Amino acid sequence: MAKSKRAERNRTLSIIAGEISRYKKRLIRLQRPAKVGDILNKTICQDIFEAAEFLPHGFADLLFIDPPYNLDKKFNVKSFRKKTLEDYAGWVDVWLGKLVKILKPTASIYICSDWRSSTAVHEVAQKYFKVRNRITWEREKGRGALSNWKNCSEDIWFCTMSGNFTFNSDAVKIKRKVIAPYTENGRPKDWEKSEKGNFRLTFPSNMWTDLTVPFWSMPENTEHPTQKPEKLLAKIILASSKAGDIVFDPFCGSGTTSVAARKLGRNFVGVEMDEMYCCLAEKRLALADLDKTIQGYSDGVFFERNTKAEQKVRRR
Repeated sequence: MAKSKRAERNRTLSIIAGEISRYKKRLIRLQRPAKVGDILNKTICQDIFEAAEFLPHGFADLLFIDPPYNLDKKFNVKSFRKKTLEDYAGWVDVWLGKLVKILKPTASIYICSDWRSSTAVHEVAQKYFKVRNRITWEREKGRGALSNWKNCSEDIWFCTMSGNFTFNSDAVKIKRKVIAPYTENGRPKDWEKSEKGNFRLTFPSNMWTDLTVPFWSMPENTEHPTQKPEKLLAKIILASSKAGDIVFDPFCGSGTTSVAARKLGRNFVGVEMDEMYCCLAEKRLALADLDKTIQGYSDGVFFERNTKAEQKVRRR
């Protein structure tokens, strides 16, 4: 059956057989203990349960984890089956425990979850790390329900290895429109006036409402079913790492973490078991070398969702 023709504005990034053949040559698989130089800025095509045994100790400055949530979900040719909450916590514990060794004492850790799995993730995370906050971000979209609240948010648990860690709050401030422009002695108080309106740079909170889930008209969109926005990763990477640091993602999917790290001057290591997604990540990395824009982030500032500045970045 022939595929239906895409809409003219559909910019979803896909990959064809010839590209898979080319990009798979860039992938690596670990069969013995690796040195940092062996894996730096590489996509490891392998199950994290296997790859973790060969990863070097103490190399990662930032760990971002977006595991399968506790849902029945198909990822290309692989599927995840829903477990009891207790069994899901046990599954998280197995691979999370294996990753502690790869972290520097100053490392930060971010673990994604939904409302069903959030308590299990928290329970396991506090066994190994200092849990510092729970970020809740609005997905903006979700299916309505007649007998329940619409589900349109997810959690990210922010943890650190110790009390010595990086957090650059100035790098992740949000530019918000000022609704009530207070003045002091006739001058703007904590806001600036411009031809485009009145704005204030605000400190980041643990409630993120400025993100847009990738969709068909956005060039960063892929066919991965649970892709995170590049803007989300940009916030985490800028807040919790420095230029040249190493960002590690053990469930890297179509490579959003690696791409954001590349665009922001960080090193990366990604692990993904599906070869097609690995090749898609490599294609996105090649494109990132040509275009380093991130929707909703420009000139060192994050913009509110659907502002004119954000839309301008989106059309590039």
